[in-house]
Amino acid sequence: MALPVRRVVSLVPSLTEAVAATAPELLVGATDWCSHPGGLDVARVGGTKNPDPGRVAALAPGLVLANEEENRAADLAALRAAGLNVLVTQVRTLDQGFTELARALHACGLARPGWLADAEDAWRDVSPAVPGLRAVVPIWRRPWMVLGRDTFAGDVLARLGVVGVHAGHPERYPRIPVGELNACGAELVVLPDEPYRFTADDGPEAFPGLPCALLSGRHLTWYGPSLTEAPAVLAAALRAAVR
Repeated sequence: MALPVRRVVSLVPSLTEAVAATAPELLVGATDWCSHPGGLDVARVGGTKNPDPGRVAALAPGLVLANEEENRAADLAALRAAGLNVLVTQVRTLDQGFTELARALHACGLARPGWLADAEDAWRDVSPAVPGLRAVVPIWRRPWMVLGRDTFAGDVLARLGVVGVHAGHPERYPRIPVGELNACGAELVVLPDEPYRFTADDGPEAFPGLPCALLSGRHLTWYGPSLTEAPAVLAAALRAAVR
């Protein structure tokens, strides 16, 4: 019989928050980008793209939580080569987010927490905030990159009524010049504050004449406790942009 997990290192900000909200005593390490919950007092092991395998191994975790998109395969291979147990989530839809959260927490020896049920309830009967509105969703500039097909954030926005102009693109995060973005017939520009930190002064000026919705990246791209309040937070920001 496998021994219960007593020590967890998370390389994914949303999973860090999920474990910390459920069983904080298990969490012994996280990345420099793990910003929630506030005041998180655990060892830092580097970034999501460049964790230090030696620092992770020194924490003697029974489980390392990772994600196939946020973390590099080479880093995960190095952790496994060090004898560590690594669980890798794959999340490209909201439903997958709920399933993978339950799987990751179960691997930590935890029952389904109340906040996960609350998050599922919050999204179950969500009403579109901007029904049928065509939008481009940049996630980076220099170069400009947007949400394409098969992304978690794209699915979240679709449930709120946003029609992604590039949702059918063959790439998941295509690079598209800003001139083409302005000429694609979008009615709205959605600008999250991560991974690129778009702000009122950095982003909207590139799309003259188009309303811009500045969204919380944590509520748009994280799968964790933030999903409980995400429908209301994101819907309010979308509606405010098109009033």
